[in-house]
Amino acid sequence: MDNAELNQNAEQLTDQPHDQQGKQNAPVVFGLPEQVMPDMWLTDYDSLFYNDMDNYWEPPVDRHLLANLPRRNAQHGGIVHSRANMAAGRFMSGGMSAQQVQAGFLNLVQFGDVAILKIRNGFGQVVRLFPLPSYRTRVAGDGGAVVLERNSQVKKYKKRDIIWVRQYDPVQQVYGLADYLGGLQATLLNEDATLFRRKYFLNGAHMGFIMYATDPNLDPDVEDDIKEKIQDSKGVGNFRSLFVNIPNGKEKGLQIIPVGNFESKDEFMNVKNVSAQDILNAHRFPPGLAGIIPANNAGLGDPTKYDAMYFKNETKPLIKLMSDEVARDPEIGSKLQLNFDLEPSA
Repeated sequence: MDNAELNQNAEQLTDQPHDQQGKQNAPVVFGLPEQVMPDMWLTDYDSLFYNDMDNYWEPPVDRHLLANLPRRNAQHGGIVHSRANMAAGRFMSGGMSAQQVQAGFLNLVQFGDVAILKIRNGFGQVVRLFPLPSYRTRVAGDGGAVVLERNSQVKKYKKRDIIWVRQYDPVQQVYGLADYLGGLQATLLNEDATLFRRKYFLNGAHMGFIMYATDPNLDPDVEDDIKEKIQDSKGVGNFRSLFVNIPNGKEKGLQIIPVGNFESKDEFMNVKNVSAQDILNAHRFPPGLAGIIPANNAGLGDPTKYDAMYFKNETKPLIKLMSDEVARDPEIGSKLQLNFDLEPSA
């Protein structure tokens, strides 16, 4: 072997540890930081898009999101229905049934607007009213309504047949704006905390105990039997257990270093409580009427007083918003106007 070959082999031997060392010292790359508001586009807008194909304005906020929110959060869903029930419970008479009035208020609270259809008889006279589902209803180019149906079909109604009831939006006046959107992120955070808690227990990310063996003569059949019994058993609650056999192992030869201590640093309750409070604030809904369990002996005050004040400041204006809009239509007679009991509760 000549000197060239010796030098080449020496370089290969010298380079190999460096390559291995480079691999060992390779940096660990973590995920990039998440945006604080990745879905900000859902509520951030300054203009509306007009659908030229079907001749209607696209809503400023995704209606699929607004439709799903009550099912994704207990506080938000309960308050939305409660606000609608408080208003509908005051209904006395008019061109809609009690059930239709309740549906109208639910649409108005949840989506920020509702289109009320004027139903006519054969002579063209308005004989009753019907609330269209806001989830699928769009504002037509002429001010009427377009209802999205299956198979990309649409049902169109003329402007003279529609009464629009809207919660005011200072950015645009084509659609209404749901007044609770300031609590949107809190609603989603509350849901995320609940889902994280459920996944934590369901995926077995924590363990009941570790069975640690060091016997090199442990019968493989016995070892498999132990593993099977531990795997099939359920620990306390949903806790999982682990069996490890390291022949001739040493003490602390196996260690589990948790990334975070779930039990001592659990922020679940704090996240749930703070986000629930934010949701109540977004709806301006008193805790005494929301089924909140008081955290101290002082309680949440007199619910009757809260109910009276909430009716005066929130429910009554919501009722007048709908009843006045219906009454202002020139084709609506006294029999079709929506009448409510606007007197304070006794």
